[in-house]
Formats: sequence, C-alpha cells, structure tokens
Amino acid sequence: MMRRKPASLTRRSVLKSSAALAATAATGTGVSLFNVNNAFAQMPNPADVLAKLNVGKFVKKEYREQYKLGDNDELWDPAKDWIRTADWEAIRKEHAGKTVRFAVGAADRESAQEQTQPFADLSGIKIDVVSIPDDAMYDKVVAEFLSGNAGFDAIQFFSPWLGDFAAQGFLKPLDEYVAKWKLPFDDWYETYQRNYGHWGDKGILGIPFDCDIQQVHVRPSILAKIGISSVDKVTTIPSYDEMLRIAPELNKAQPGVAGIGLMAGRGFWATYAWEHVAAQYGMHLFNEKWEPIFNGDAGVKGLEMLSALSKHAIEGVAAADWPTNRAAMLGGQIACNISWQDTGTQATRPDQSKLGDDIVTIYEPRVAGGTYAPPNIAGSTSVVAATSPEPEAAFLMLAFLTTSSIMAMNEANANGVAPGTKSVMNNEKLRAVSQPAKVWAESLDYAWCAPRIPSGFQVEQEIGFLVNEVIVGTKKPKEALDEAAGKVKAIMEKNGFYKDADPMNFAATEPGLWIGKGKAVPI
Repeated sequence: MMRRKPASLTRRSVLKSSAALAATAATGTGVSLFNVNNAFAQMPNPADVLAKLNVGKFVKKEYREQYKLGDNDELWDPAKDWIRTADWEAIRKEHAGKTVRFAVGAADRESAQEQTQPFADLSGIKIDVVSIPDDAMYDKVVAEFLSGNAGFDAIQFFSPWLGDFAAQGFLKPLDEYVAKWKLPFDDWYETYQRNYGHWGDKGILGIPFDCDIQQVHVRPSILAKIGISSVDKVTTIPSYDEMLRIAPELNKAQPGVAGIGLMAGRGFWATYAWEHVAAQYGMHLFNEKWEPIFNGDAGVKGLEMLSALSKHAIEGVAAADWPTNRAAMLGGQIACNISWQDTGTQATRPDQSKLGDDIVTIYEPRVAGGTYAPPNIAGSTSVVAATSPEPEAAFLMLAFLTTSSIMAMNEANANGVAPGTKSVMNNEKLRAVSQPAKVWAESLDYAWCAPRIPSGFQVEQEIGFLVNEVIVGTKKPKEALDEAAGKVKAIMEKNGFYKDADPMNFAATEPGLWIGKGKAVPI
C-alpha cells in the first residue's frame, strides 16, 4: 500500500524547522578559544562561530520585542548544550573533509542547503542534501534501505516509522557515538529517550528530534461567558466528565465559537484523538504477548467519551486534521481544544493567531478510577543508515541539529518543532516565551506513548478508520474496536509476531509506554 507522508509532518519541515541549523546557539560567554590544528587553520575558530549564533541572530525580531529577549539570552542550560561542550578540535581532526548525505523532503531542499554552513564551519563536515519527493518519502526511503546501498547517511522522519526501519536492521546503533562524543542523551525526557531513541532491546537507534505531546487549551474569555471568571490550570476542567458537562454551554457562549476542538479525521488523526482520551481511562494497546487489548473496557470508555465530546465539537470534526484544527483554534473558532502543545505557543504570536493572551494550557483532565497519562503522540526522530560509509560524521550532524539551543530557539520562534530536553523545558526564560511549557514539562514525567512496532503507522491508520466510523455514527464503540483489534492482529502476524521470537522485545519496550506507572498522581 502506498503510504504518503502524514499531513502532520508538513508542519515540521526538516531543516526550516530545525532552527534552520543556524540556531545553534550560544553567546560565546564562557567559551574558551580552541587551539585549532594547523591543518585546519583556514577554518573559522569554533568559538567565533558559536558567538554569532544566538537569540539575536535566530529568534524573530517581533518575538524578541514581544518577550523582551536580549540577543544573548540563554533559553537553555549551557552545560547541556552539546554544541558548546563538544570537542570541535577533535571532531575536525577525525572528520573534516567528509561529506554527509542528509535526506529531506523536496520542499525543504533549498532551505536545507542554505543552512548547512554553520555545521561545516564548526566541524569541517559538508552536508549534501538529498531531495526526496514529499508524497513518496516513506516508499522511497524503504526502497533505498532495501537496496542495501541507501543514497543517504542520515534521515529525519515521523517517529511511528521507527519500528519499520529498526526491525529490518536498516539503522545504525548510536550508543558508541553517544558515549564517545558525550552527547547528553539523558537530558531528554524518558518518554523521548525510550520512544524516539531506543528501540526495544536494540540500544539507541535514533536521536529525538521533534518531541511532541498533546494538551488541552482553553480560552478564558469564552469560559467567562459561562460563569468561569478565572482559569485554574488544575481545577477549572478537572475531568473529562466536566469537559463534557460544560461543552454544550461553551457551544452557545459566543456566535462562531465551537465548544470543543478535536482532530477526528479518518485514519491516524482519529486514532490519536481516541488514544489521548482512552489513555486516561487506563487503556493500553497490547499485553505482554503483543496481543491487542485496546478493545477492552478502558478503550471502549475512551471512545464513548470521544464520541460524546464530538457532538459538541466544531463543524466538520469528522474530517478534521491538524491543519484545519490549528486554523480554527488560532482563528478564534474554538473554546476548548485538544491538540498538540504548539497550539499553546503559536496562539500567543500576533502574526500567527488572533488569540494573544486569550489562551491557557491546562493540566490533563482526569478520569475517576483512571490514570494520569498525558499523551506523547507523533513527533519525529533522526537516524543514521546502517549502510552509511560515514556513520560517525552523520551522527555528529544529527547531534548538532538536535542540540538544546537549536530546539529552545525553535520553541521561541513557535515554529512547531518541539524541544524534549529537561535543560530547555525547565529554563525559566524559555518558559516565559512558551505559554504551555510549565504544564508540558511537568506532564512528561507521566507520559503515555504507543510502541513503535513494525507497520505502526498502518496500525494507526486501520484503527482510525474504525474510530472515525463511531464519530460519524455508523458503528458502536465496542463493535469498532473489536474489528480494529482483529485487523491489527493480522497486521502484526504478517510482521512476524506470535511466533518463536517477536520482532520487538516487549519487556524492554513496556517501561516507555506509560512513564507514570507506579507514580503518585501529581495533581
């Protein structure tokens, strides 16, 4: 089956969104000059390169003015910012003169090529951008891998594809390079380490890139119209039952504003919406034998709640994807929205939204007798091809792209590429420019995530087709999930599950599926 690049990825262009590479940032303060080897004397001094790559050079002027950011403000912890702690002299000695082929979508080729210079200046490694048509990304990458001689060294892609590539041995383990070059891998939150980095018991196969979470965002001005004069992030909507109770009131509060925003379009969109709610009821997708169990009581209750909420949702919710949901929320057409974290940041930017300060990202609503499981859904990771002739140089490029300062300035620019490290998310200056950051950061220690199984995206599609049928009223929740479980089991059987050795180790995978297991509910 032809698998097109999910629409959610179009908002996360590879290098345009990776802080445009130029966001490597550091102020230069406290960075000692490097004793550059004479063989590379013609190359810029790394300290000089880093000193020029800062908030003043990268973050949009209007955002710097909006939040009164200084050019050299650090929205990250310099001690955890790999580009500031890396031994660039050693990197140059080993790798200068090499070329790394980096696969990107065709739409990003030009912007990618424009942004390769900072890494080359620091490392002496050239980035050769390999263009792949956006609507054929998955199929092209698979074909390249199957050829045994992929035309790229590294690629950044939609994280649910990780299982497809990892199970076939297409990816280079990176543990050795992480240790050698002292990449602070433990700075990423555990949910991203385990689900975007590690794969089962096979070690580190990826470096987290775009680190998503879904959250609930509300508009105080609309809540005020139904008698809620101020928004408390914990108690205003403490449960999904309360959200459902006030939804009809919100629908009537202001003409042109819908009570609830959801993404329930056919396929993976509907899956993500259902997983978000069902996780709070304690839903897990599989048992220890990799048998589907999402059609049990928790999954059904989650789908019943999603269906009930959809009755008070914006018109066209059964076809809603991320772009339509985002446009409606930022355009002022939704009172309470279940979406990704970037909605909460972009809403505060005048050039992206009409809302301004009329948005508050709240803590995940709870369910009586359920779990506290904020959902880490979608996102992307970056990997090195097992066939790469220059895997270490490719790793260094990815470490550069995912360093703390780049990701912090992505968030300051509200461009949709999410940081996932503790040193960024706990930085008070970063939190000052990112409205959802505090709730987001505190939620990550309890995150829920689907396993990156082989054919994971196909599984998400099949479940979502049936969840969507519940939203449009052609199936009952239990009926739809029973049918979905059968389809998922058949897909997994084709991928080698339920035989002598499963392609993915459940015991090694399970700890990352719900980071909150065994922890006291924080709110």
